[in-house]
Amino acid sequence: MSSMIGNKLKVSIFGESHGEAIGVVIDGLPSGYEIDLDYINQQMNRRLPGRSSLSTKRKEEDEYKILSGLFEGKTTGTPLSAIINNMDKNSEDYSDRFKLRPGHGDYTGYIKYSSYNDYRGGGHFSGRITAPLLFAGSIAMQLLESKGIFIGSRIKSIYNIYDDNMEGIDADIIKNLRKMSFPVISSEKGALMKTGIIEQKEKKDSLGGIVETFIINIPAGYGEPFFDSVESKISHIIFSIPAVKGIEFGAGFKIASLTGKEANDEFMVENNKIITVTNNNGGILGGITNGMPIVFNTAIKPTPSIALPQNTVDISSMKNTIINIKGRHDPCIVPRVIPVIEGACALAILDLIMERDGEKWC
Repeated sequence: MSSMIGNKLKVSIFGESHGEAIGVVIDGLPSGYEIDLDYINQQMNRRLPGRSSLSTKRKEEDEYKILSGLFEGKTTGTPLSAIINNMDKNSEDYSDRFKLRPGHGDYTGYIKYSSYNDYRGGGHFSGRITAPLLFAGSIAMQLLESKGIFIGSRIKSIYNIYDDNMEGIDADIIKNLRKMSFPVISSEKGALMKTGIIEQKEKKDSLGGIVETFIINIPAGYGEPFFDSVESKISHIIFSIPAVKGIEFGAGFKIASLTGKEANDEFMVENNKIITVTNNNGGILGGITNGMPIVFNTAIKPTPSIALPQNTVDISSMKNTIINIKGRHDPCIVPRVIPVIEGACALAILDLIMERDGEKWC
């Protein structure tokens, strides 16, 4: 299993894209918390495949079965586990097992696992495994929201098309973004993004983009300097999501082009609360939350499975060859990865809070 070992939460995901099932084990959840299954279903539905021309044609309902850790609708405090059966598999699309797909984990998986890796659909490297990760994240999001902490995201860009700037963020805006299948501020920019994705799909190519995520109402004081900083914890789990190639907090790399005076977030008192005038540091100072919204951008690479001919190697013969990838793939993974990013960072934030306040915080 692949595991996220937090200081309080431990999450392990298992399975392969074309195996019988995929699943998750969550250890460290507080006992006695009532789980809203409808809430989980809503979050899972946001990443479902096969629901539009912008996603893969593979259709999975992602109906999960909870095996342990839940009794009479409440967490028991022991490990909570769930599985999701794989129902719509076309394994014959992956008959060229020795032709390495560019941009995938085929080569590295072949080497690491001495050629015994399940290569079909990417196997354990597949974005399919983000379904159980989202299941776990949906539970964490519920616990956070019970304390008024909300997480939401929007598509900041697709390829070279950028959404309008955000003027502010609150719980209502986050809830509205979650209701959108293609969450953007500008409907005009959103339409251009969708057109760009369809155009590349027709050319048998793909696109990537940037997701901007917001965590609001988290109080100051959570996190640690250095190794368990808020940035470290969030980055660690976000980089576990396939196709993620970069993350930046607040102003990100742009802060390097500012002066100290421009970059510093000056303090002020508002309604007897300390806030900052700007938020260039993304709600984090010294690795610890400062009470402002945590803001970070995640770079998502173009889907590597494209139908255009590509140069590769047949690893069985060690000869150069051409590959024509078959199968059903997203022309752009960005819209479907959004709830996964939210759920993943919810696990990191919940672990940080439970570390300081204990499991009874919930």
